[in-house]
Amino acid sequence: MTERFLEGRVAWVTGGASGMGRAMALSLAEAGADIAVGSLLESEGDRVTGELAYLPGEEELRAVQSEIEGHGVKAFCAGLDVTSDSSVENFFNQATEGLGPVDILANAAGITAEQTLCGHDHSLWNKVIDVNLNGTYRTSRLCLPAMMERGWGRIINIASTAASVGAATSGAYCASKAGVVGLSRCIALESASRGVTCNTISPTWVETSFGRDWMTNIAEVQESRSGEAYIDDARAANPQQRLIQPEEVGALARYLCSEHARGITMQDLTLSGGSLW
Repeated sequence: MTERFLEGRVAWVTGGASGMGRAMALSLAEAGADIAVGSLLESEGDRVTGELAYLPGEEELRAVQSEIEGHGVKAFCAGLDVTSDSSVENFFNQATEGLGPVDILANAAGITAEQTLCGHDHSLWNKVIDVNLNGTYRTSRLCLPAMMERGWGRIINIASTAASVGAATSGAYCASKAGVVGLSRCIALESASRGVTCNTISPTWVETSFGRDWMTNIAEVQESRSGEAYIDDARAANPQQRLIQPEEVGALARYLCSEHARGITMQDLTLSGGSLW
């Protein structure tokens, strides 16, 4: 596998201005791909009471663009709301006009909510499903036909260990991520004979701003203790006694885009250090 094996390819990364999305964007850029990064910015979108999300600012988006271009590739970076058909379509059209057809789609945009099922707010449930699952559907539906027509494509969707492990206060999140795994398997089968692979990466706690904010919310609201204490306990409870780093997600995504990984499709790849959740 050569260092710049993705030269001439175009990758679209949702949620790419921060966290795991940023790590994937930079890793793919390092391998030579031109990168389109779309993220919902803090100045955009309608928030639903109770949702937990990390929304980067314009400065973070431009910083990522600079880092991507530092790898000697082209970058298109703009706001993106994956719950909006028009936003997704407009972003896709602008990205392909500026960079060319999308060869690699990496879906990292995601939110969560801490809410028991009893009395769950409908709008909160629908928002989590719309971002995590329907957002993945919207982008995949746009990119897949041309990938199949050209005979090459890679779709990588961020799921979670939560897709297979439940939690009393994470019903919407667990359901949405299980849905992402199921959807990805269907995409993989639909496109398997046409040179396209589709896989999910399911991490445990990842040390990102979003992950730390989520753990802090659980600690303070549900357990009346500090977020740092909760994070320390999460680190200690992991069999490797650490939190997964976003760069590990980026490296795995890059490998899945290589020709060495062409036989890996329809898989849910757990990245957890041995942890179940």
